[in-house]
Amino acid sequence: MRITGYRTLTTIQEWGRPVGDANGVIPDGVVPVSIVIVETDEGISGVGLGPDVEIERIFAAIEGEDPRAVTTLYDRMLRHTFKAGHAGPVFGTIGALDTALWDIKAQVAGEPLWRLLGGRDRRVPAYASGLDIGLTDDELVSAYQVYAGYGLRAAKLKGGLDIERDRHRLGLVAEVLTEAGHGLRPGLMLDVNEAWSRKQAVRHVCELERTLDLIWIEEPVRRWDAEGLAAVGRGIRASVATGENLTGLEQYRPLIAAGAVDIVQTAAVWGVTHFLRASALAHAHDLPVSPIGNSPIGLLHAATSVPNHLTSELQDLAPPVGVTIDLHVEDGAFVLGDSPGLGVRVDEERVRAAARGPEPQTSEGPHVRPERAGRRLLAGVDGLTPVRRLGGAPLHAHNDVSPTARH
Repeated sequence: MRITGYRTLTTIQEWGRPVGDANGVIPDGVVPVSIVIVETDEGISGVGLGPDVEIERIFAAIEGEDPRAVTTLYDRMLRHTFKAGHAGPVFGTIGALDTALWDIKAQVAGEPLWRLLGGRDRRVPAYASGLDIGLTDDELVSAYQVYAGYGLRAAKLKGGLDIERDRHRLGLVAEVLTEAGHGLRPGLMLDVNEAWSRKQAVRHVCELERTLDLIWIEEPVRRWDAEGLAAVGRGIRASVATGENLTGLEQYRPLIAAGAVDIVQTAAVWGVTHFLRASALAHAHDLPVSPIGNSPIGLLHAATSVPNHLTSELQDLAPPVGVTIDLHVEDGAFVLGDSPGLGVRVDEERVRAAARGPEPQTSEGPHVRPERAGRRLLAGVDGLTPVRRLGGAPLHAHNDVSPTARH
């Protein structure tokens, strides 16, 4: 069996509502999703969800090779990018190709990937994550009632711009999950997407912890700031979760060495091999791992085979347009199916019908770091534009990091 070619497609994730984080909001909730399909001379194709940046150069590392040699081909792709570096979307392209190769390998074996990797239990514990900073209170409650209906009892909210608003929103979700769990205490997490300085992080979380119990705070400071992450961890009760934006084991080492991370995260688009290696590194230091992403299907399969998986992120309950995945959600867990490979099928006609033209470049949104991130004094002033719903009022109107807390 030999790798003969690839195809790339772009579909969309239709949330049907605003999605975003402390950096910005996508008002219509329509998010592009890239798909990479790897072809072989035996008619078996593999699917990876992730970028296709510089894919021609990266694909040269695996063209003509046997796709079943997945881990060595992963290293070949890394070697083909070592001069310019493999960070960011280039690493994501390697991850998408890697995931597609694992899909092929498992299909050839006639088994679902979770079984091929040595998984025993097809159930993968999940937590709800609504990318919800742009929602009104009523919308927030409604969204998490849906998650609760699938048995989810832990939730991660987006926040970090205002202490009292974060406290209020976490409380609303806690009420939803407590009611659905018949009084069982829910799990709460907060993700601020690197929005704070070290002191802001400690002050903000400590103030929340006066009345709330947080499982973890996610990316409180910059992803590479090992000393800062460690300082935050020492100053709060909650665990520090980070790693989704780290591209390579070499970036985890200084954080682990500094005691800067309590929960090791990896992004779905970085691929299966990266997750397996990061999990082994974390396990060697008695740290749990947690996959991140809207369609983390490859990592869900891999999570069944590692001893230190904690929980996986569940964002939108529906897959991208034109994509079907052999899994379902029940009793607070992803339940993987028996289809050979990843169980992913792509309806290319539907994907093409849903295709949109290139998105206009904007200076705002979840993927653009605000100019004053980490240097905000008050929400709504000091160069910070409040996040707004179209035609609505500002969503952040209280003090952010002012010298005195609002009680």
